[in-house]
Amino acid sequence: MARVADRVFNFSAGPAVLPLPVLEKAQDELLSLPGVGASVLEISHRSKAFDGILEKTLSNLKSLLGIGGDHEVVLLQGGASLQFSMVPMNFLAGHSGEANYIVTGTWGKGGLKEASRIGSSHVAWDGGKNGYDRLPAAEEVALSKKPAYVHVTSNETIQGVQWQALPTFENIPLICDSSSDFLSRPVDISSYGMLYACAQKNAGIAGVTVAVIRRDLLERSQEELPAMLNYRTFVEKGSRPNTPPVFAVYILGLVCEWILKDVGGLEHIAARNAEKASKVYDVIDS
Repeated sequence: MARVADRVFNFSAGPAVLPLPVLEKAQDELLSLPGVGASVLEISHRSKAFDGILEKTLSNLKSLLGIGGDHEVVLLQGGASLQFSMVPMNFLAGHSGEANYIVTGTWGKGGLKEASRIGSSHVAWDGGKNGYDRLPAAEEVALSKKPAYVHVTSNETIQGVQWQALPTFENIPLICDSSSDFLSRPVDISSYGMLYACAQKNAGIAGVTVAVIRRDLLERSQEELPAMLNYRTFVEKGSRPNTPPVFAVYILGLVCEWILKDVGGLEHIAARNAEKASKVYDVIDS
């Protein structure tokens, strides 16, 4: 029988360590969800039990991120990598402008590559010549004449560069891959046209991706898109156009609940993260 004392320090970038209270609650409920009599691994995605799990998860996400009526929250599959394609398919295809990318590392390059397959793309800045060792100054970012959107990566885990304050562009949607620092600190959701993040870095386990999308952007999604690649499908079907990753959604819900109730919100989680980071860097720098 495994014990808590047997657990090691896990610094994996993702799938990453989960809060012990989340693991313990999942362990306690694995054989039978309270009042259900079946495991979360067995229940129907159309059941009242999962209705409650999904509704609570989405509600807690909205509370944590301060999401109001201007944005929709959907749970997707395919990881953040699928968003590299879905973003231009929904917001660039059929648009007369260009997808602008500020490329600060490996993940930004991946997004740009996929956008280039879909339509016209433009590199607003690329730090490759410096080995992606820094972020651009505001005056270094050169947008195209008619940007459809600007895409950034909030934290490049491979190169180790993170935006402390994201750039702003008047009347141009900002789309952000926030996978590696999602739910790690407060964000001003009103500044985003779209924010997306796979769960396994900070918010749960692999299998579910969170997308927060401004409502007006959804009007760009064309009817000709395959249904499962159209964001409006997920909005209209309540994140259930097909069978969702039930267990991954359940764990995401437990993590959100833990941050809200046990930690006290994103301000407190950011303080905890800063304290942990300082200990690691103290050792590295010594």
